[in-house]
Amino acid sequence: MHYRRLGRSGIKVSEISLGAWVTFGNQISDKTASELVHTAFDQGVNFFDNADVYAKGKAEEVLGKVIADISREMLVISSKVFFPTMEGVNGRGLSRKHIIESIHASLRRLNLEYLDIYFCHRYDPDTTVQEVVQTMDMLIRQGKILYWGTSQWDSFHLIRAITFAKQNGLIPPMVEQTKYNLLNRSRVENDLESICREYGIGLTTYSPLSGGLLSGKYNDGIPKKSRAELDEMVWLQNEINPDTVEKVRRLTEIARGLGATTAQLAIAWLLRRKEVSSVITGASRLEQLDENLAAAEFSEKITDEVLDNIEQVFGVDTN
Repeated sequence: MHYRRLGRSGIKVSEISLGAWVTFGNQISDKTASELVHTAFDQGVNFFDNADVYAKGKAEEVLGKVIADISREMLVISSKVFFPTMEGVNGRGLSRKHIIESIHASLRRLNLEYLDIYFCHRYDPDTTVQEVVQTMDMLIRQGKILYWGTSQWDSFHLIRAITFAKQNGLIPPMVEQTKYNLLNRSRVENDLESICREYGIGLTTYSPLSGGLLSGKYNDGIPKKSRAELDEMVWLQNEINPDTVEKVRRLTEIARGLGATTAQLAIAWLLRRKEVSSVITGASRLEQLDENLAAAEFSEKITDEVLDNIEQVFGVDTN
């Protein structure tokens, strides 16, 4: 396993990480979650991503129990705040009230004294960027979080947060978490790339296989008990169309030429980008985890010729 700095910060995260979205506390049993985390850790994964809204808090509870026997210093644990998790008009968003109450709730569920990374899960139009930056700075100085970041923030608000922090001696965000894969490219390549380079922001990217679509599992329809059957994955059902499936089939042929699976090539394609600090993967079975973690060995095999072949298949992303 290779490790990369989180932007210009000193902390290092495994270039492939394991996320709890959809699976923990929902799609898989607690026993399977434990097996996945410990197997990933044994193979060098140190970054485990979560959020307070995943499985209505149960994903954090599951991870908290699973990591209890692993040395805290060996782990990089993240969670997120924004979506509704509490009753009342202040039970969502990025107000100082909701952030403070949410970090306490997340730490209780995870049974931790601090988070390594705390993400603002979305931009909140009802809360000023100044209030968010001040609150995150306060949490860092209190030792409840070590680094903070944003998720799916547009470049305008992200730059405002960085600028306000630096102008006022506060700690700026160090990382943006965004969706990035062969089918969703424009935001990173046309927008975030320049921000990462200029401001030293790292990227943790999620959905590298676009819900499994880029693994080839949906080439012949939607299998039973797959993610696409879940109510919260309607977006994935919409993406499974003849044009996209044909692209994935062509990607599979390129992967075979490298001795890789379709999923491994899709992840390796992401790892070639220096802006990416970690590719967050998901898994419901140990076989999937092992396959994903082995993707790193193929990133160096993506020659200019292979890259050109991939570009001919996927072209310019318009999402």
